[in-house]
Amino acid sequence: MDLNLTGKYAIVCGSTQGLGYASAFELSLLGANVTLVARDEEKLKVAVKSLDTSQKQEHDYFVAEFQFPEQVTLAIDSYLKTHNKVNILVNNTGGPKAGPALNATAEEYMQAFKSHLICNQILVQKTIPLMKQTGYGRIINIISTSVKQPIPDLGVSNTIRGAVASWAKTLAGELGPYGITVNNVLPGYTRTSRYDYVLKNKSSQTGNTLESIEAKMVSDIPMRRIGTPEEFGAVVAFLCSPAAGYINGINLPVDGGRLSCL
Repeated sequence: MDLNLTGKYAIVCGSTQGLGYASAFELSLLGANVTLVARDEEKLKVAVKSLDTSQKQEHDYFVAEFQFPEQVTLAIDSYLKTHNKVNILVNNTGGPKAGPALNATAEEYMQAFKSHLICNQILVQKTIPLMKQTGYGRIINIISTSVKQPIPDLGVSNTIRGAVASWAKTLAGELGPYGITVNNVLPGYTRTSRYDYVLKNKSSQTGNTLESIEAKMVSDIPMRRIGTPEEFGAVVAFLCSPAAGYINGINLPVDGGRLSCL
């Protein structure tokens, strides 16, 4: 099985912690040169130093705030002035705040659409020419199991994640002829800051303890445990590898079997 990413160049968004960082680290273990992207430069400086360099990779970072698409455009344009190789793009950014779909404002929907879909589109359009040059490209979107089964009290997230999934499926058909695959990876309950936020939000709404809420969540998972970022990152890295070259246009849950649908 060919998992070797030596000589490949990856951009990983939202990568100072959680699922983004875990994905970036796994890509570095496979030999990729990784560029981290996030809004906090100090955290980026720390994270980039912890990536694997056993294969003489050169890792770096650039700062971008995904609430403002124009800033993302300026950041990627500046980056590409000095970098002429991109083979892998991992789109990932923090999820919208919790709450019922009916209660969300139009602005909340618009902001989520810009942060998730519009910024993804900007990065894809800027990096696709470089992927086409080498005939090797991998685009991974970290979204949510809600594209298969909506999650209660995450109305805006459910809506926007579904839009990203359909966008990615469309791109998969358009880019496949160039040797570029586009896939979505859907995290289930995974120990990240986003998971902690959802847990605390449920606790404040119901008055139940964090322990009792988590126990109920775990009981819904056939594996009977919460996933780790490392397990998720390994899936992302595999889909970026040569071994996954014929996997295109899928929504892949990494959720311990929690989803009740196929």
